[in-house]
Amino acid sequence: MNPIKIILIACLTFSISVLSYAAAGGGNPPQYFVDETKLPFEALPGATAYYGVHKGAGYRIEVPENWNGDLVVYAHGYRGTGLELTVDNAPLRPLLIQYGYAWAASSYSRNDYDIQTGVQDTHAITTFFNGIAGKPNKVYLMGASMGGHITAVALEQYKNTYDAGLPFCGAIGGYALFDYFVDFNVAAQQLGLGESAYPVEPATYLGVTTQQIKSNLEAFPGGWPVALNAAGQNLKNLTENLSGGERPNFDEAWYYWNIIPVESGSGNFMFERGIGDGTSPRAPGFAIDNSDTVYQFDSDPALSDEEILLNADVVRVSSGPRRGHQGLAQMPVVNGDINVPVLTLHNLGDLFVPVLNEVEYAKRVAANGKSDLLVQRAIRGVEHCDFTAEELATAFIDLVSWVEYGVKPAGDNFLDKNEMASPDFGCQHTNGTHLLGTACP
Repeated sequence: MNPIKIILIACLTFSISVLSYAAAGGGNPPQYFVDETKLPFEALPGATAYYGVHKGAGYRIEVPENWNGDLVVYAHGYRGTGLELTVDNAPLRPLLIQYGYAWAASSYSRNDYDIQTGVQDTHAITTFFNGIAGKPNKVYLMGASMGGHITAVALEQYKNTYDAGLPFCGAIGGYALFDYFVDFNVAAQQLGLGESAYPVEPATYLGVTTQQIKSNLEAFPGGWPVALNAAGQNLKNLTENLSGGERPNFDEAWYYWNIIPVESGSGNFMFERGIGDGTSPRAPGFAIDNSDTVYQFDSDPALSDEEILLNADVVRVSSGPRRGHQGLAQMPVVNGDINVPVLTLHNLGDLFVPVLNEVEYAKRVAANGKSDLLVQRAIRGVEHCDFTAEELATAFIDLVSWVEYGVKPAGDNFLDKNEMASPDFGCQHTNGTHLLGTACP
């Protein structure tokens, strides 16, 4: 495997159940720790490695001898709910050192899906760097998956700190991601069982309820997820709409994400996203909302009789006031109010953190009149955070050129439904082989 190819398998443990570790109820905080014996790393030739613990978080920093004065800060993805805090080396590390860029990364001082802590600790290591090598001329912030969410929020919260952002496979739609998980599950229940509920009963949902849903939506026994009856096809079409809209690579994505043996080992990945109670860590209140979701089986805005029936009968849940909190809360809102160049990458077939996030982010940036500062790129492939070294390197180099010379690079338009549905959507910036990535015409 290419050493710079990013496939964040560890992130696949993330589900809507992260919204149910309710430290909101009080009690003693988790005793997070950094194993300092794991922090040392060997610097690349011509560079110096720094590592240690700062404000309860582990860090790694690498500065080349020919430092060009710029810093790249990396925000990592979801680490689960364990107590040990770990830190990654930055993606593109060899390229960064070769071209004179220093980099820094933090473990964060907490695990779980805690955006506030991630943003604060990423900012802390950014400022801490000043005492290591000096104040950088420019600071580039990049992040993967949950780290993409952290990147999007940090760019808005610390407008004078970062000069550009590169969130890839990021949950940059914020709460829209969690709503999508619930939307799939309640729609599957309603179409497969004739009734729906949220939250579900975790003890029986995967072993009993999910199996009944699949059985009722397949064309013949064992046909799921390929051979579907009419109701099953409706669920598939609905999922395409919910996850971002009609696009190439969705058929392969539907197959992959409904057979991938993660967590339970039963191919229930999409259903596993629906287990939880809808609360978020350290933040009291209900975080999920589908009160205004319109469930559709096609792109025609006019509702068919079947769609009207589904929307009337599906269970509806509403979020609490914490969800709309502006500012740096544990789960802050991503407003899309950017003032520096942002370049994103996303796999078209990722149904874990789907391109819905790109669509939502583009809408919010446009609503702020900042579309001139956003470039988004679609990459063909079905895995989460599956990018080749060439795709990441090209994105970073293009972002640097944009910042340095003011030339906005090319991207893909996630707000044009016709362009997105085109058979060649995503071909322009896909560079390399991706699992089940559809061939370009």
